[in-house]
Amino acid sequence: MLNPARAGGGTPRAGLLRRSVRAKLLFIALAPLCIGFPIILGLVWYWSNTSYQQLLNFKVSSDLVTAHEFFERVIGRIGANAEALAEAAVLHEALAAGDRQRIGQVLDAARARHGLDFVYVIGRDGVMQHESPVRASADPWRQWPLVDQALRGGARSGVDVLSREELEAVAPSLRQRAAIELVPTPRAVPVSHQVEERGMVVHAAAPIRGRDGKVLGVIEAGMLLNRNLDFVDTINEIVYREGSLPLGSKGTTTLFIDDTRIATNVRLFEDHRALGTRVSQQVRDYVLGEGGTWLDSAFVVNDFYVSGYEPVVDSFGQRVGMLYVGFLEAPFREAKQNALRLVLLVFAGIGVLGTLGSLKWAREINRPIAMMQSTIGRVEQGDNAARVGDTGSPDELGHLAREFDRLLELLDLKRKELQRWADELEIKVRERTQELQDANDRLIRMQRQLVTSEKLAAIGELTAGVAHEINNPIAVMQGNLDVMREVLGAHAEPVRKEMRLLDEQVNRIRIIVTKLLQFARPGEFAGYVEAVDPASVIADCLVLTEHHLNRRDIAVVRELCATREAGVNRNELQQVLINLIVNAVQAMPEGGTLTLTSQDWEDEHRRPGVAISVRDTGQGIGEDDMKRIFDPFFTTKKTQGTGLGLSISHSLMKRYGGRIGAESRSGEGAVFTVWLLVEPDFQAEAAQVNEALPTGETVN
Repeated sequence: MLNPARAGGGTPRAGLLRRSVRAKLLFIALAPLCIGFPIILGLVWYWSNTSYQQLLNFKVSSDLVTAHEFFERVIGRIGANAEALAEAAVLHEALAAGDRQRIGQVLDAARARHGLDFVYVIGRDGVMQHESPVRASADPWRQWPLVDQALRGGARSGVDVLSREELEAVAPSLRQRAAIELVPTPRAVPVSHQVEERGMVVHAAAPIRGRDGKVLGVIEAGMLLNRNLDFVDTINEIVYREGSLPLGSKGTTTLFIDDTRIATNVRLFEDHRALGTRVSQQVRDYVLGEGGTWLDSAFVVNDFYVSGYEPVVDSFGQRVGMLYVGFLEAPFREAKQNALRLVLLVFAGIGVLGTLGSLKWAREINRPIAMMQSTIGRVEQGDNAARVGDTGSPDELGHLAREFDRLLELLDLKRKELQRWADELEIKVRERTQELQDANDRLIRMQRQLVTSEKLAAIGELTAGVAHEINNPIAVMQGNLDVMREVLGAHAEPVRKEMRLLDEQVNRIRIIVTKLLQFARPGEFAGYVEAVDPASVIADCLVLTEHHLNRRDIAVVRELCATREAGVNRNELQQVLINLIVNAVQAMPEGGTLTLTSQDWEDEHRRPGVAISVRDTGQGIGEDDMKRIFDPFFTTKKTQGTGLGLSISHSLMKRYGGRIGAESRSGEGAVFTVWLLVEPDFQAEAAQVNEALPTGETVN
C-alpha cells in the first residue's frame, strides 16, 4: 500500500503543506497572524517613517517661509527708513543751505534712531558727499547696484557683503565686530583662512528728489548682521514662539555668510553660541552651489535638527549666504519610536492570544486526523486489524473516522478472498515457472560456454599474431647477438654494455609478448607495483634509446618538475615511455628536439598523481589519424610496425587507473602525456572490463 506521507517529490519540509492536511489547517489558522501581522506592521512602519518625515519637512518648510518673510520685512524696514530720511524736510533744508554740520547731525540722529551702522549721502555724480559716521578711510566706495537704481529714481533695499577693507573704511569698530574666528567643523568644506572677516549688511538706497521731482542725490544706509544676535533671536521668537514645538524640542535660527554662521542662537556649549561653525559640504553644495532649498534632517553643530536652508542673494544677484531655521529632531524621533513600540506590543499581544486560540482549535481538529494517520501507518506495516476507534469528535471528522473503519472492514474481507485466489494461482504458476526455469538454466549455460569459447579464440588469434610478428625477429636478434659475442670475443669488450642492454631488452620483449593476453583481459593483471620516480625512469629510457637519438641528431630537453612517485610497475612504465620516445624520434627523420617533462597532477577526484609528457617537433598527426591512434593494429608506418604499441601502452596504463592522451596539429609536432596516480586504482579498470562482459561474468 502506498504511503500518502511519502507520495510526491520534493524534500519532506518543502512538501509538508502539500502532503499534510494538519499542516494546511495549521497554516490557515496561523497565516493571518504570522504573515498578515508582519505585513501590516511593515506597512505601519513604512507609513509612519514616510509620513513622519513629510510632516517634519512640511513644518520646517512653513517655518522657513515665516523666517524669510520676517527677513524681507527687516530689509524692507531699512529701505523704508532710508526713503523716509530721503524725504525728510530737515535734511532737504540742511542740503539746500549747504550746512555740513547740520547734515551730519541729521544723519547721526537717523542712524541712531533706526539702529543703522552707516548712513551716506551720495551726489548725482555718484560721489559720496556726507557720511555718518565719518569714514575712517577715503578709499573709493564701491558703486553698488541699488545705488545705481536709486540714482535712476527707484528706491531699493537688499543684502550685500562688505569686504574687510570696506568695513575698515567705514569704521574699524565695524570691522572688528564683523570678524568671527572659524571653529573646526566636521563634514565642512576645508578652507585655508582661520577668520571670517567679511560682513553681511542689510543695504538700502533711496533717491533724494528736489521740488521739481529731479533726483538730487541718494541716501545709502546699512545695518551689519554679523553678531546681530537680536536679529536672529527676534526671528526665532516669531517662528518658534513658546508652545509652538511639542515634546520639549528647541527651535533655532541662523544667518550665514557663505557657509559660516555669523548670527545664530544655536549653542556650541552652555551659553556660548556657535558663531564661526560651518555647515556641512552636502548642504553647502545643494543650497549655495545649486540654489536649492534644503528641507530635511541635518547634523547641526552637535545634534540632528529638522532643518530648512535657503540661499541669500545679494544686490548683484549672487548667492552669498544662507538663512536657516530648524528644530531639534530627537524628541520627535523618540515619540515616533515610542508610538511604534506601543503598536508593536499591541500587535504582539493580539498575535500571541490569536495564536494560542488557533492552536487550541487546531489541536481539536488534528486529533481525529492524527488517529486516522496512525491507523494508516499500522495498516501499512501489516496490522490488518488496526482501526481508528472512537475519536471523541461528534463533527464531520468523527463521522469520517467511523466510515473509515467500516471501509477497512470491507477491505479486510476482500483481501482475504484475494489472498485465497492468489495462493491457488501461485501454486499453478510455480509449477509452470519451474519448467521454464530449467529450460532457461540450460540455455544460459550454453550461452556462457559459447561466449567463453569466442573470447579464448580471439585471445589465441591475437597472441598468435603477436608472436608471429615479434618473436621471430627477436629470435634473429638474439641469435645475432650470440654470434657477435663468439666472433668478436675479447674485441666485444667496448660494446659489452650495449650488448648487455640489448639482451635485457630482447628478454623484455619476450615478457611483453607473454603479457599480450592481459591486453585482451586487462582485469586479470596481477603484476608487481612499486613507487616509481619519474625522473629515474626517464633517465633509463634515454640510455636505452640513446642510439636512436644519436642516429637522427635529436636534441633532448628535460623539464622534470614532479615531486611525487607514481604507483606502477617500473618495467611497464619504461616500456610505455620507450615506445613513445621511439615514435617521437621516428616522427623527426631530419632531426629536431625531444622534450621530456614531468609534473605533479591531481585527477577530478583530487587524488594526487604524476603527468609525464613526450613532445616532438615533427610533422604532427592528422586529424583523421588522431581518432584511431590507440586502436589495435592501426599504424601510419606503412613499411614497419604492427600498430600495437600505443594500444598496448594505453591498456597497460589503464590497469593502474591512469591513461594516455595525445595532442597534435599537422605540421606542429605532437605531445603524448601519461597520467598516473600515486596510489593505483585497479577497480576502475576492472569495472570497465566487467561492463563489457555478458550478464553474470565478472573479472575478479
